[in-house]
Amino acid sequence: MDFALSKEVKDLQNKISQFMDDVIYPNETVYEEQLNEQRWHSPPIMEKMKEKAKAAGLWNLFLPESEYGAGLTNLEYAPLCELMGRSSIAPEVFNCSAPDTGNMETLVRYGSDDQKKKWLEPLLAGEIRSAFAMTEPQVASSDATNIETKITKDGNEYIINGRKWWTSGIMDPRCEIMIVMGKNDPDGPKYTQQSMILVPTETPGVTIKRHLPVFGYDDAPHGHGEVEFDNVRVPASNILWDEGKGFAISQGRLGPGRIHHCMRLIGLAERSLETMCERVQDRSTFGKTLAEQGVIQEWIADSRIDIDQARLLTMKAAYMMDTVGNKEGRMDIAMIKVVAPNMALRVIDRAIQAHGGGGVTDDFTLAKAWTKARTLRLADGPDEVHRRTIGRLELKNIVK
Repeated sequence: MDFALSKEVKDLQNKISQFMDDVIYPNETVYEEQLNEQRWHSPPIMEKMKEKAKAAGLWNLFLPESEYGAGLTNLEYAPLCELMGRSSIAPEVFNCSAPDTGNMETLVRYGSDDQKKKWLEPLLAGEIRSAFAMTEPQVASSDATNIETKITKDGNEYIINGRKWWTSGIMDPRCEIMIVMGKNDPDGPKYTQQSMILVPTETPGVTIKRHLPVFGYDDAPHGHGEVEFDNVRVPASNILWDEGKGFAISQGRLGPGRIHHCMRLIGLAERSLETMCERVQDRSTFGKTLAEQGVIQEWIADSRIDIDQARLLTMKAAYMMDTVGNKEGRMDIAMIKVVAPNMALRVIDRAIQAHGGGGVTDDFTLAKAWTKARTLRLADGPDEVHRRTIGRLELKNIVK
């Protein structure tokens, strides 16, 4: 495996790094101030930053092998996505944020020409935002075959009935379209019962029942919500790919989504380590700076080891996705999805401890960073499901 970066990627890496220094970091506080003035609207500074990113050619870098994106491989995108992960606002600035990235990839792969024209192109332009409705409150959605939302054909329409939660992005006033997963054939074969369908958020019968905060954070203006579908009617042409393809689409969609989360988490951990290193050199206790204390040096060393191990495993998974595909690379994807969030939690926790009381406040980025990493032990499949996948695949490799 060759993880050397091409000149193109090195140039993009340098451009993004400079953009982060010049545009993103200086405006993080501005973004929060504007957001607090009008909580559920996109702060004006976001659109200004997005225009600068477009002008710099740093836009839609996430799409591999596509006429719509930069044409980077997963391995080439990894160091760029890592840089974006250093700031909670950066991915949207570059139009590389979830769930839009996963939804755009789904539309590129499985959408019809009309669906691409109506929904993909505005998403690629950053004109609208989207949501992905899969998880349900009444069932263990880590097993996607449990999903109960009904998608029923009625002439030239489909009728959707059900309830979803943790529908990320649904609270955003710019969210105009959802990809909804449900069952159209509950008595069919296990993995062909499900379908995915496009549902505009303003369709009659769609109701946001409540907002769901994460560890007390509202994640505005993005947000997460519980959504009810009560006899929601959409044209039959809104079905993605075909009836019964929902489970197959979900597997294709979640592979890139999972690895993007891991890439961003590495960037988040890197920034947390840097914050810790800066902090411990400025504080003294018992006659020494914290940086001179042996236990602190161990925390720093362990964090560097943790981050570099996770990065190498993530790059290997990206390489496998590029060379043998998501299905053959599913063990590597499962491994990084377990490793990266747990790694980030360890690094962030050490950084919080080194900051003392300040670490749990919003004066620093660490408290919110910890909640993000902890949430990603659940999102896109909990650790236990990924460990189950790894264990089963490993057992298949052992011939008695």
